[in-house]
Amino acid sequence: MAKATLYFPPDFKWGAATSAHQVEGNNTNNDWWAWEHVDGHIRQNQKSGLACDWWGDGFERDLDYAAQMGHTAHRLSVEWARIEPQEGVWDSAAIDRYRYMLTAMRRRGIEPMVTLHHFSNPLWVAERAAWETNAIVPWFERYAAHVVDALKDLCDLWITINEPNVYALAGYVPAQGEMADYDAPASSFPPGKNSLTLAFTVVENMLRGHAAAYHAIHRVQAEARVGVAHNMRVFEPARSGSWLDRFCARNRDQVFNQLLLTGLLTGRYDRPLGVPRWIRGLKRTLDFIGLNYYSRDLVKFDRGQPTTAIFGRSAANPHAAMSDGNYGELYPRGLFRMLKRLALTGLPIYITENGLPDADDDQRPGYLLTHLREVWRAINQNVPVMGYYHWTLTDNFEWAEAWNLRFGLVELNPQTQERRLRRSGELYGEICRRGLIDDDLVYEYAPGLVDEMFPG
Repeated sequence: MAKATLYFPPDFKWGAATSAHQVEGNNTNNDWWAWEHVDGHIRQNQKSGLACDWWGDGFERDLDYAAQMGHTAHRLSVEWARIEPQEGVWDSAAIDRYRYMLTAMRRRGIEPMVTLHHFSNPLWVAERAAWETNAIVPWFERYAAHVVDALKDLCDLWITINEPNVYALAGYVPAQGEMADYDAPASSFPPGKNSLTLAFTVVENMLRGHAAAYHAIHRVQAEARVGVAHNMRVFEPARSGSWLDRFCARNRDQVFNQLLLTGLLTGRYDRPLGVPRWIRGLKRTLDFIGLNYYSRDLVKFDRGQPTTAIFGRSAANPHAAMSDGNYGELYPRGLFRMLKRLALTGLPIYITENGLPDADDDQRPGYLLTHLREVWRAINQNVPVMGYYHWTLTDNFEWAEAWNLRFGLVELNPQTQERRLRRSGELYGEICRRGLIDDDLVYEYAPGLVDEMFPG
């Protein structure tokens, strides 16, 4: 085989992503802490506890690993419950801590991207029904303006809300419902309700909150770049010859992938099971789009679920490689397909999450190589991909799955806080530092993939 090299742009951002509740530890004033302390909500009743100790010295240790790997970017979130522990009461010490984190990144040559809402709400917000009511919109707008004003000298790249679709479906869709098998198990998030109609209301209010925050951020920081992190999956019929399966797959795609995009681009929320609405100030409230991509679903019509049959159910792909915990099929081409789809928006794109649970690290090297090859393909077809944030830097508390799914480039023992860079982290470091993937790297880290990576 001839020598081959896949080059990435010299200004391409290489990094990883984390979220506050999953890494900080002892985040006692939000709805997730309360949720995980009720038996039966979390697998094996595990707790986040100290998490990765980012509110202590764990942050510095993990950031040293990021710098060692040559990361030039990092996506993190700030915790609303720490910053505004009670309505209208601001904790300056929390802001100082986040300033310290961002400064530490900058000192290591790592550019921060800050997410304002990553699944968790302050208790005082949760007690008032959180995103079920549009009363939250001015609260979130005020919070966004406060954070950006306090951190604007250290960050100009902002995500307002992480995965509104997953937040709504995982917290409001019944476990046997049509969306029960996404990366976040249905009804496993707080508040654990059972209402598809309410889930669509939550998405609508998150769109309203995003729009209000977008305009507030630009009033505070004119040069800010503001986006949303959107989880997208590939949906295909389990049986290509079945029009019912094709119908269900299209419906899933419309609800999970397209509904949010249409609202953000046009201002029109085509609410299923309701009347479409125009949301004031929402149209084109994106300076970029963040893509969170993990997997695809094969969809099969299920007449056994009469109320949800139009969305079908997921069917196993007997020919696919699967990640730990049956988390999802390894389908790298889906990343290329979603990047091409988002290119139609005309917006810059950041891959804000991409990864897999792999405790023994036997799949992650190949996953990185094959998915980054699809990113390279997209860039070479003029898709404006600006950066890649691997999920995640260090093994963390993975929501309802707790410590059972290990996504980290860095292995963590949560009991001892001991850390070790995985072999996949060594590979990713080579890619980040050199800005390329060549055949030597593939031979060294995943020799069985040479023909797939460099066909012909």
